Amino acid sequence: MTAGGWTYATLAHKVDVDPKSVERWVNLGRTPRRTTATTAAEILGEDVHALWPALRQSRPARAVSPELVALHEKRADVPTSAFVDLLTQAGERIDVLVYAAVFLHEAYPRFNDLLRERAAEGCAIRIAIGDADSTNVQQRGQEERFGHGIESRCRLALMHYRPLIGTPGIDVRTHETTLYNSIYRADDQMLVNAHVWGVNAYGAPVWHLRRNDGSGMFDTYAQSFDAVWETATPAEDN
Repeated sequence: MTAGGWTYATLAHKVDVDPKSVERWVNLGRTPRRTTATTAAEILGEDVHALWPALRQSRPARAVSPELVALHEKRADVPTSAFVDLLTQAGERIDVLVYAAVFLHEAYPRFNDLLRERAAEGCAIRIAIGDADSTNVQQRGQEERFGHGIESRCRLALMHYRPLIGTPGIDVRTHETTLYNSIYRADDQMLVNAHVWGVNAYGAPVWHLRRNDGSGMFDTYAQSFDAVWETATPAEDN
């Protein structure tokens, strides 16, 4: 505001709020409504999340669906700990369907240990990653504008998961499908990362689902996972 010559009154007039509201943003650290914050950030020429980091938090979504726990605008807004915590809670089933998702191992080096521990406790674990030689994986790389980057990430993901091959309770496969969403399931909870044309997965939305009555969105994605799994090929330990 100082750099742009804005006062409480002039910014308030432009954003259509009371000057006292702007004063509270500055002096008390108050966070405005998302739409107001976005307008103010555009006027100031700043990133809205840099001004108000709290807006990175997920938004309650129960009013939309009883299965929808929260929405995240970007996967990058979701801390890796959220994925780790979700899978750590699993007692019966973990399903992961991705092209690569190497961020799990990079940000949490104990990820394989976590899966081994869950499997040792009786959890059935299925991991499906993209086949780097698949036409669909290569096409996705072109759509993301990362070229061969996604193929390299798929190979790296397989290297990360390869030590788990042969572990009782853990099944690792590669798939060649067109992947519309990445799925991270732990029992009756699931994080779904949408895939958007031309956007890397870290820049696409994530929704957190909790299974409700067995006939909603959760089961739709669970069935999608099963369909891909049936076409996937067991990964080899070499």
